[in-house]
Amino acid sequence: MRINLGEEEQPEIGLIALIDCIFFLLMFFMVATSFKQPSNVKKQIELPVSLPVSQVSLEANEAAPSPLVIGVDQNGKLFLDGEPVSTQVLHGRLKQEAAANPARSVRIDGDQLAKYQDIVHVLDLCQFERLTNISMHTRSAQ
Repeated sequence: MRINLGEEEQPEIGLIALIDCIFFLLMFFMVATSFKQPSNVKKQIELPVSLPVSQVSLEANEAAPSPLVIGVDQNGKLFLDGEPVSTQVLHGRLKQEAAANPARSVRIDGDQLAKYQDIVHVLDLCQFERLTNISMHTRSAQ
């Protein structure tokens, strides 16, 4: 025997709750992505270099003197302390630095898409001038 409990109502989706949920997500992402950089921070010269990721990133020692920074972008162009330079100018500067301080540290900022040969060329120039305190700059994996 069939019992009639009245008219069966079709289930419906609560649009108001759905709109509230979408609005909440929209506001969350708008607030989370709209942080401003402080305007009083001195902007550093940025190289057109995308650094490769390292699993272990060492923090720079605050007491150590700043290294000579050589950048290599993805096209093989060289940068010395943020300024574009030719190979001859870089070689001359490395010769001056080696004569003044053979223990001077050198940091190579190589783009992750740079050719390995371009990085090796910079390493060869440093080795030719007997600069052996060389490090590679990476970004930490976060």
